Amino acid sequence: MYVIVVYDVNVARVNKVKSFLRKHLNWVQNSVFEGEVTKAEFERIKEGILRIIDENEDSVIIYKCPLDFVPKREILGLEKNPIDDII
Repeated sequence: MYVIVVYDVNVARVNKVKSFLRKHLNWVQNSVFEGEVTKAEFERIKEGILRIIDENEDSVIIYKCPLDFVPKREILGLEKNPIDDII
């Protein structure tokens, strides 16, 4: 599956979330990661995020797309981290 993760977390945890997600997904821009993952990797990502965040204070949204869905990107302005190999 292809996932897009966006988050809004307390400043005390933002670097932990970012560092964790960099190990699993491609950084797109501030608080946004995306990439292709297996179901097992997806579960590890969810569990890892839940260990880091405070569910009463932080917000994380994960968009899941089937692999046959091809997201089309249109970037307006500066592209923070170009990704050459998007599905």
